Amino acid sequence: MGLLERDGALADLTRLQAQSAGGGRIALVAGEAGAGKSSLAAEFTRSVRPRARVLWGACDPLLTPRALGPVHDIAKQAGGELRERLGDGDRGAIFDAVLDALDGPRQARRPVVVMEDLHWADEATLDLVAFLGRRLSLCRALLLLTYRDDELGPDHPLRGVLAGLPRGPVHRLTLPPLSAGAVAELAGLAGRDAAPVYAQTGGNPLLVTEVLAAAGSGVPATVRDLVLSRLHALSPAARDAAALVSVVPAHAEPALLAGHAAGVDECLAGGVLTATADGVAFRHELLRRAVEESLSPVRRAALHAGILARLDGDPGVDPARLVHHAHHAGLAAAVLRWAPVAARRAAALGANRQAVAHYETALRHAAGVPDEQRAGLLEAYATVAYLAGLNEEALRARQEALTVREAAGDTALTGENLRWVSRLSWWTGRTEQARAAGARAVDVLEPLGPGPQLAMAYSNLSQLRMLANDDTAVAWGERAIELARRSGDLDTEVHALVNVGSARLQRGDPAGGDELERAHRVAAAAGLDDHAVRALVNRAGIAVEWYELDVAQEVLDRVLAYAEARELGGYARHLLGYRATVRLARGDWPGAENDASQGLAGPPQRGPFRCPAQVTLGLLWSRRGAPDSTGLLEAAAGSAYEAGELQFVGPVAAALAEHHWIAGDPRRALDEVRRGLPLAVRVGHPWLAGRLAYWQWRCGGPAVVDGIAEPYRLLIEGDVAGAAAEWERRGCEYAAAEALACGDDDEAGRALRVFDRLGAAATARRVRAELRRRGAPVPRGPRPATVADPAGLTARQREVLGLLADGLSDAEIAVRLSLSAKTVGHHVSAVLAKLGVPSRGQAAAIARRRSPKMGNPPHA
Repeated sequence: MGLLERDGALADLTRLQAQSAGGGRIALVAGEAGAGKSSLAAEFTRSVRPRARVLWGACDPLLTPRALGPVHDIAKQAGGELRERLGDGDRGAIFDAVLDALDGPRQARRPVVVMEDLHWADEATLDLVAFLGRRLSLCRALLLLTYRDDELGPDHPLRGVLAGLPRGPVHRLTLPPLSAGAVAELAGLAGRDAAPVYAQTGGNPLLVTEVLAAAGSGVPATVRDLVLSRLHALSPAARDAAALVSVVPAHAEPALLAGHAAGVDECLAGGVLTATADGVAFRHELLRRAVEESLSPVRRAALHAGILARLDGDPGVDPARLVHHAHHAGLAAAVLRWAPVAARRAAALGANRQAVAHYETALRHAAGVPDEQRAGLLEAYATVAYLAGLNEEALRARQEALTVREAAGDTALTGENLRWVSRLSWWTGRTEQARAAGARAVDVLEPLGPGPQLAMAYSNLSQLRMLANDDTAVAWGERAIELARRSGDLDTEVHALVNVGSARLQRGDPAGGDELERAHRVAAAAGLDDHAVRALVNRAGIAVEWYELDVAQEVLDRVLAYAEARELGGYARHLLGYRATVRLARGDWPGAENDASQGLAGPPQRGPFRCPAQVTLGLLWSRRGAPDSTGLLEAAAGSAYEAGELQFVGPVAAALAEHHWIAGDPRRALDEVRRGLPLAVRVGHPWLAGRLAYWQWRCGGPAVVDGIAEPYRLLIEGDVAGAAAEWERRGCEYAAAEALACGDDDEAGRALRVFDRLGAAATARRVRAELRRRGAPVPRGPRPATVADPAGLTARQREVLGLLADGLSDAEIAVRLSLSAKTVGHHVSAVLAKLGVPSRGQAAAIARRRSPKMGNPPHA
């Protein structure tokens, strides 16, 4: 079948390939299954091969996707350094090698890289797409990505990757169904009645093709009926070949088809199969699945077993394929042999979610294995699940493994699992359980004498003490370091160094920050990703608490990139909450909202690590007067108060106190202060104690000034201007306005202007109500339409922002709105100032994140 009604798409791709001479372009080709994405890509690449270097890779619908599957395909074609780097397993080097393959000399043919079926992509491949998207403008290449948009649910990871691609070089092509006229043309060529064909297929090109190619006069009701009716006309040998190919996702290479040559030839001649660069395949995945699902379970399992036997001897085969066929063959021993291998390979590439899936497959087949082997699988699964942010799942696995090790009398592994139960209990908010398990781990291991398990158990106690702001953290950490160095255990040594550095930094010793940076460098060089990230997480978190916002911003940006590149999902979500806190403090409310929302996205997980995101978003909504703020802050309080640690309790108690004050309920605000202030004072944290002391004083409670941070002390002692100046020096405009709101009429008026500009409508109403009560003049507030906007934009400014998002210049906006270019320039400057961004591009990105109505926050 020709490519009917695809001329426009082909022209777009040709234009983008020509434009790539001046900088890379990305073509996103979407459509439902059977829409013709592969056919379009094939026709386009055929047309440009004389002047382009075509590299083609595809994602496969394996049980667990191959890590960097399409890159393996591309490496076979590109050769050179990329093929060598794939063998090394260093993901960063692989990504750089892919980029190098696209960035050849100017006299060479420009690359066209096709990646098919990204809806089946593994996480490492999606990270590669994001990596290339941010750098492709430096290359002379076209990246053509295809995916099924009807298979992307709201939480599909591909959505986030596509949304994050830079807008300039991206062109989206959605392939619609064929029109009734196009189907009529095709049906006429086949001598068929078009009406029933169109009614049965809805214009899906694949289904139209199959229906028109089917023998007989009737129209099959489903693809399965169609394929089976066509197979029935073939010889038994051809049907056997088709059955074999149907259980091989993507394509079957020649080695798997030995003994089936005649049948394969017949399938190719009859249009059931098509030739690929590496073998044969069904012309569409729907056809393959239709044949596979028609097989009896017994025959399907036998075919998978046969393929497994053939692949097992190939040293270059991806173990993910072996796991797929072993699982579907029901061969538990083979699954248990290959799933851990595939999991370790995925984890080495940073694809922790894929590693989790492989271990889950192994555990499903481990019912009859010896307890010791099952416990080992559980422990390995728990480690990668923890790294992927699946802490509840990891905790359950460790507890199950602990039961097995205890029953077997394995003291060393009992202690090690207790230590892991302690760590995972803390992550899930079970602080008391964490402390009990940590203490028990030491009790179990100490009779064994010095060793790596005991050293790590000591370091775990140091970590728990540090998290509780306990002065004994350093002593426990130094005991762990001494033991670890005695046995050359770098893993434990770095873990303990992070604890000691964190404890010192918590006490205001700047040397602790230097120690954390050193620990990060050592851990990163040794591939100890968990410790490397934790060192910077603690560095950033403490800087946020102490309002060292420049340090916090720099460290957060660095560690977020590090954690996301290694799929450390739990850390990444926690860090986004901290970065949201910094952005809120500095007046970048859209950025804060975006970070906090991302930190709260994804499957819910128990524990307080989402508190920074919840507090930031809850405060933002509370200041705006959004009704959702109460529920969000109360959810944070549930986790924080259960955990009982100041890093969670302090910010939540202060946020709820502010929320209740804004709502005009100082009594409830004081109740929250009392939950956090004594703990902050006892620990000796000047900033958290100061924030809580401020709200106690603001709500009519007793004044506390000893041991609190300077801006709060100045304000409570009556130096409003001094307090505001301290906050302004730190770049905290809202906090400065809070201080000014406590001053005279002029100072309160200045505060109101800040609140109005930031969109803190509820805060502004509360301050105006206070001014009215004391008989002071009340400055007029913004117009209602401006108040409704989360950034305080006027209706005209929202129009301008929307046109910025469409990529229009000032002159084009002026024509559209019947304004002068100079007036538009003023509006653009005002929009940038209110959004707190330096460029039109960043303003446009914010516009695309906002709701379609451009006036309501996304939660409304």
